[in-house]
Amino acid sequence: MSNTFHQIYIQAVFAVKYREAQITNDCKSKILSVIGNLINETGCKTIIVNGTEDHVHCLLALKPTISVSDLMKAVKGKSSKYINDHLLTKCKFEWQEGYGVFSYSKSHIDAVYKYIENQEEHHKKQNFKEEYSSFLNKHNAKFDERCLFENLI
Repeated sequence: MSNTFHQIYIQAVFAVKYREAQITNDCKSKILSVIGNLINETGCKTIIVNGTEDHVHCLLALKPTISVSDLMKAVKGKSSKYINDHLLTKCKFEWQEGYGVFSYSKSHIDAVYKYIENQEEHHKKQNFKEEYSSFLNKHNAKFDERCLFENLI
């Protein structure tokens, strides 16, 4: 076959270290834009990036020549550097170690998009820890509740 065809949709979810509320309304749009551009720089295609003060959701079309771990390393590393270099937050910014990645078929993309688009409204009813645990359970990911999140010092 002379061409390679692919259709790989994923949602990546990652949190601010210690789940601190560092993504304020003043810097949120810039941070989300930077993350979207970093995803595109890898050759993947950003569909939507949104989140709240303590975490981010990214829906994207994954390029099959890039691994999820390489994508997340680039996006999290370069975005935190950008945030710190441009003093977008009041104190030093870091993402929590790790991330969640969930795959979807094309038929689910509209629903996932709407879910990510409405993060602020969604989190009036459910905090990030509850949301993330429910994602893991829904996707049958095995996890130890005690190891999910880094605790505040």
